[in-house]
Amino acid sequence: MPKQAIRTAVKVDLNTPAWEQPQLHNRWHPDIPFSCKVQPGEVVNVECLDWTGGQIGNNDSADDIKYCDLSRIHYLSGPIEVEGAEPGDVLVVEIQDVQPLPEQPWGYCAIFDKNNGGGFLDSHYPNAAKAIWDFEGIFCSSRHIPGVRFPGLIHPGIMGCMPSQELLDTWNEREKELVGYHASIGTDRVVANLPLEKFTHAGSADSDSAAKVAKEGARTIPPREHGGNCDIKNLSRGSKSYLPVYVKGAGLSIGDLHFSQGDGEISFCGAIEMAGVITIKCEIIKNGVKDMCMKNPMYIPGPVEPHYGPSRYLTFEGLSVDETGKQHYLDVNVAYKQTCLQFIEYFKKFGYSGEQLYILLSCAPVQGHIAAIVDIPNACTTLGVPVDIFEFECLPKEGGFEKIITSDCAFTSGE
Repeated sequence: MPKQAIRTAVKVDLNTPAWEQPQLHNRWHPDIPFSCKVQPGEVVNVECLDWTGGQIGNNDSADDIKYCDLSRIHYLSGPIEVEGAEPGDVLVVEIQDVQPLPEQPWGYCAIFDKNNGGGFLDSHYPNAAKAIWDFEGIFCSSRHIPGVRFPGLIHPGIMGCMPSQELLDTWNEREKELVGYHASIGTDRVVANLPLEKFTHAGSADSDSAAKVAKEGARTIPPREHGGNCDIKNLSRGSKSYLPVYVKGAGLSIGDLHFSQGDGEISFCGAIEMAGVITIKCEIIKNGVKDMCMKNPMYIPGPVEPHYGPSRYLTFEGLSVDETGKQHYLDVNVAYKQTCLQFIEYFKKFGYSGEQLYILLSCAPVQGHIAAIVDIPNACTTLGVPVDIFEFECLPKEGGFEKIITSDCAFTSGE
């Protein structure tokens, strides 16, 4: 039989507020109604908004980043019912393609203000900044970070199945306990985002169900046992994800599409965020959770990714010694910060600002690794940067470098 045209299971409207679209939701809760149904083995398209639901514009100001409402984020497409999926099964999601929406061939990467989201290096770069990226087929370039062009490894940042009520209650209890502990010791940093009724969007739920979702629904910010906001760049075309199923029908939801991302997505909005369409096929492994001893998802990376020769990566190292010279014990967080800061200081020599490099480090195809965590007291982390993304020679050489970059990224109007 001839193949049928690929059906669009979830369609979005760029001109309608995200919270008015019933096929979207921004909380995890088993009472959110399914938006559509697919059959195992059926190939479908799922359209997605960008992670802010359209709050960020293609302009030369970072005001929209500074004032972005983080209670109105992660409008996910779904939940999608997969016929025949039951609790204890494993849902296999094969990603066949991911593309920007044709009517919006651009994306953005940004540094969030320290008082509104922050990021991995917010003690060094506390103010909002933004770079717009234009898409040219598989490549992207930015007027805000000149001298750079690279192919994207396009992928969803969020993909997961709906939790059962029991699992949802477990999430809420353990995260509430974490928040309470840090409050008791005087921690001033947000360590978890508990349920928030404000701006909850429960898809097509009736008023009673929507109120329950608003009160109990888990925020979509972290990854959890069901998948969620994992931000794994290798979940791209050709990949397979194995997701535990907790409710009948699975309730698969997808969103937060990225054109490109570096390992770690360090600037919080650290990928090239975009609205787009993802093509998927779902299969079911019956009783797979028990048979495969699954507690968390697994995945097989796709075969399609940017290829750079192993000798074309300039790799920076970092140790568990912070910028004040204080020694830490096998602290990977400290080590990776030092790795990132070394990259930034090196490329400042070409005329880039620290903000430009922070953004670039977040969205370019860099490779971050834990090199060693056995040699006390220093963990060693590495960051490999493919030098071929730059349109100029940037390898170490005697005599230093010329400053060739003279423009900057977008800042807020007050800076």
